[in-house]
Amino acid sequence: MPLSLFSHGVTIGDAGYIQEITGINFVPFMYLGAKHMVTGYDHLLFLVGVIFFLYKLKDIGIYVSLFAVGHSSTLLLGVFADIHINAFLIDAIIGLSVVYKALDNLGAFQRWFGFQPNTKLSTLIFGLFHGFGLAAKIIEFELDSTGLLTNLIAFNVGVEIGQLLALSTILILISYWRKQGNFIKHAYSANVVLMTLGFMLTGYQLFGYFNS
Repeated sequence: MPLSLFSHGVTIGDAGYIQEITGINFVPFMYLGAKHMVTGYDHLLFLVGVIFFLYKLKDIGIYVSLFAVGHSSTLLLGVFADIHINAFLIDAIIGLSVVYKALDNLGAFQRWFGFQPNTKLSTLIFGLFHGFGLAAKIIEFELDSTGLLTNLIAFNVGVEIGQLLALSTILILISYWRKQGNFIKHAYSANVVLMTLGFMLTGYQLFGYFNS
């Protein structure tokens, strides 16, 4: 299995680069943030689950903004408060966030427990975990403290740019699928696949935790 499955999406080359540079590097960190989001399979799977049954751009904007607020705030908090959380365990929770959203889309919680959890609140909460996931890896890199706040802000800007690019692609594909007339017919199977991938991500991270 590729080693990237057992970490939070920071390649060896990128890790070495951000460890070596000093001072304010707005554009490089913005690029790294965009790259992280576009190649972050855990983020993308969660976003697919979040917008799967959202049809209005207003609703999509609200949910994506809640995810972004959670992700950005805990990234900054985790780094500056030096909150050490095992990256494998955090990423296992992120995998479970994909499972949770797939089950939510399948209506499992209403059938099992007789109530619907607050979807906006859950999106925000899991956004917090996604942010802590990357913060845990950044702390390990021991970045230069000079200009750290500016660099992290640049990284977050890049994350939002990457998120918009990824989200646009996902929306185009889902919109095309919805027009084919078989969207509802295959929605159940799609979310079962999404749930399975979430369990796989969780399993990979737990394997990494017990073997690290």
